[in-house]
Amino acid sequence: MYNLQEISDRLEIQDILMSYCEAIDTRKWDLLDKIFTDNAIIDFTEAGGIQGNLKEIKLYLQRALKPFSSMQHMMGLPKIEVSGLTAQSKTMLFNPMVIERNNNPHTFFVGLWYSDKLIKIDGSWKIASRYESLSYFHNVPEDFVPITS
Repeated sequence: MYNLQEISDRLEIQDILMSYCEAIDTRKWDLLDKIFTDNAIIDFTEAGGIQGNLKEIKLYLQRALKPFSSMQHMMGLPKIEVSGLTAQSKTMLFNPMVIERNNNPHTFFVGLWYSDKLIKIDGSWKIASRYESLSYFHNVPEDFVPITS
């Protein structure tokens, strides 16, 4: 049975994970500063992106997601393991993404997993590292070329 601190930690981590989705989908890149540590390493390479620190990732996301008129990061329930001031989580993600093709919206789908390492700093949880593992792409336009740098 979880004690109150463990329950609180898990809920706070879930909020951080969901805040990431909100920051990305609303394109509020500076919100990522509240979600990740200053020295976080984020690895999107398996899905065709880059690996970098938070500053590099924020610039990359602005460029890479610009062509999309809409997206919706939908997370499954995370598997969270807390050990004192550190934690690990693994979360399933389903992400429909809309891009214009021939003056029509075209939706394709991305399925992946986020594997995160988190740390509690001054009473707040932050993601210290994120690894994105690809499960699938579906309905990607033939002419779509992702931004990889």
